[in-house]
This record gives sequence, structure tokens and C-alpha cells, in this order.
Amino acid sequence: MIRDNQYRYISGSSRPESPLNKAFVVTLEVIRLLLAVVFIFSGFVKGIDPLGSTYKFEDYLIAFGGGFEKLTILALPAAVALSTFELVLGLCFLLKIKLKTTSLLALILMGIMLPLTLYVALTNPVTDCGCFGDALVISNWATFYKNIFITLFILLLLIFHSKLHPIFISGIQWIMVLAFILIGIGISFYSYRNLPMFDFRPYKKGVNIPEAMKIPPGKPLDRYDTKLVYEKDGVKQEFTLDNYPKNDTTWVFVEQKSTLIQKGYEPPIHNFSITDSYNNNITDDVLSYSGISHLAVMYDLKKSSEKGAIIAEQFYQRAKANNEPFYALTASSDEEIEDFRAKTGVTFPFYKTDPVTLKTIIRANPGLMTIENGTIIGKWNWRDL
Repeated sequence: MIRDNQYRYISGSSRPESPLNKAFVVTLEVIRLLLAVVFIFSGFVKGIDPLGSTYKFEDYLIAFGGGFEKLTILALPAAVALSTFELVLGLCFLLKIKLKTTSLLALILMGIMLPLTLYVALTNPVTDCGCFGDALVISNWATFYKNIFITLFILLLLIFHSKLHPIFISGIQWIMVLAFILIGIGISFYSYRNLPMFDFRPYKKGVNIPEAMKIPPGKPLDRYDTKLVYEKDGVKQEFTLDNYPKNDTTWVFVEQKSTLIQKGYEPPIHNFSITDSYNNNITDDVLSYSGISHLAVMYDLKKSSEKGAIIAEQFYQRAKANNEPFYALTASSDEEIEDFRAKTGVTFPFYKTDPVTLKTIIRANPGLMTIENGTIIGKWNWRDL
């Protein structure tokens, strides 16, 4: 018997395939491709930035408190495992590999993520879920709603997976799954030992830091509701900026209360600051320097590679010979700095910067960022120096 475009065979007989069934199969294919795109994108952007995902896992565990804080040691392997798992799921959806198993595993993942993201949306322990790394930042509630739709799509695909015919035979499919796993781990391993292949953060190469810190004309500023508390005859009263007793000396100022009522424009770089050992802010001096200068980033000296510090010391000596300023930026205490000097023998000067800023600048500890006239011209992991 010959099969044409209008007939298919079920249990040895033929019957017309209804337009409704065709439309449903097309819908399933679209859902499959949408899931493939979401999981591949999510897994890839996490995979190329394993340290970024690690920091996000640590934020979650610290926010949960209790015994969870002790699990931060597992943050890096968990980050690699999650990114690889999502990437494999996405590639399997894309190429119709073991659709039933793939859908079931994806459903199990969403069974964990759906209640977790609901909890995060309700309690807001972190500002964003990190589900798409730094490539796409969405609110906690948007993440939860996204996960609802993804879960529904996975359920449909799990129930009706038999309507979508595989492309490859079973043996080839398992080989491809193994290859996908190796690819996912390989991407994370390369990015961890070097730097992310794509930099989605504000401190990417080519960015002029002073310009990225400015608020463009016309952009809205933060709006605050300000209350001034004054006291008279033992009675406290709140006033606004328009009606407070400015020239009435019988009132005594107590405190000012400011509540943010509308968030204004936030420049891409808004928290970059460097202070020296005397607590002097030298940010402008560093960024306005005419020429090349180097910033070695060591956000936590207790976690910094001693071998990397020795390599940074060698780089510092070459920079000093070329009269190029060199700043080692850390969030560690003075005592930790002195202990680190004693262990490694480094002689370069240390300066203080916020740890979150340092983690954002470069995914390495230590790492090096070179700027010229305030513009980032290069970034390296210590292994590449």
C-alpha cells in the first residue's frame, strides 16, 4: 500500500488525517521549539558564566539562612550541573531526542523551580532569579509566570509526545545525549578557567566607565517621599519639605525620613568606587588618568589563588617599569591583606572596593582589567596573564 500526504496507516488500515489533528501536531512542534530555545538559551548563558551562577546560588543559600549557608561549597558544581542539564534538555527538545524522557526530566526540574520561584517572588530574598544569567534580567514575578507557561507546555509535550516522530534511531540518540553532556561541561570548564565567551555585564571591553556612570539628560531621577520630624513641648510631629517650621526656633529637629516612591534611571555602572588605605576616595583619579593603568581584582583574598597573585606580582613589576599605575582591588580587611602579603610575598598596593562590584567586573580571583583614559581595553583571568 502507498502512503500519500492525505492518509496515514493505523493498525494496518488507512483513514484521512483531520485538519484539526494536523493543527494540533503543528502546535506541539511549535511548543517543542519554544522549549528548546528557552532551555538552550538558559543553559548556555549560565554555562559560559559558571562563576556568575555560583554567586547567584550563594546568594540564595545565604538568603535562606540556617544550615543552607554551609552548602555554599556546593554552589560551583551545582551551577555547572544546572547549566549542563538545561542545555542538554534544550538540545534534546530541538532534535526530538527521547522526547518522553526529556519531557519527564524537564517536568521534574520545573516541579522544583516553580515553587522555588513562587517563594522568591513572595519573599524577594534576591533581586532577580538569575535564570538567564546577566544576558536577560527579569523580575521575580515575571520568572514565576514564565515557569507556569513552561510547565504547561512540558505537560502537553509529555502527554502527546507520541505524535512527534523521532529523527534519529535510539542508539544514535543516546550517543548524542552523551555528547551534549560533554559539551555543556566543556563550556563551563573553559569559561571557568578563562573568562566568559560573551560578556553581558556593564564592564565589558570597550566601555568607558565614566560615561557609563552618567545619567543622560532627560532621564527620570529617583523620587522620594521625605518627612521631617520636629519636636515641640515634648510632642513630635511630621512635616513635609513645604511646610516644616524653617524659621521657628521653638521646634527642634529630630530626624528625616525618606521613602523611595519611584525608581529613576539607573546607569549601567552605578556603584564603582575605589578607596585607599586612608579611606580617601580615589575613583576620579583612577578613571581620569591619561594613559594605561591596570586593576587587579581580588574580591576575597581568602579565596584568591596564591599562584595567581604571584603572576600578578610579576605583571605589577613590568607595569611599574613602564610607569603604568597598578591597583589591586579587594573587599578583604586590612588584616587579611597583611596575611596575604606574608603568604605570597606580593608588594603591589591594595585598595578597597565593594565585593559585588568586583565580582561583576571580572569572573576571576585574581583577574586583571586594563583601562586607558577610563575605557576598558582588556580583561584577563590570571591563568591567561
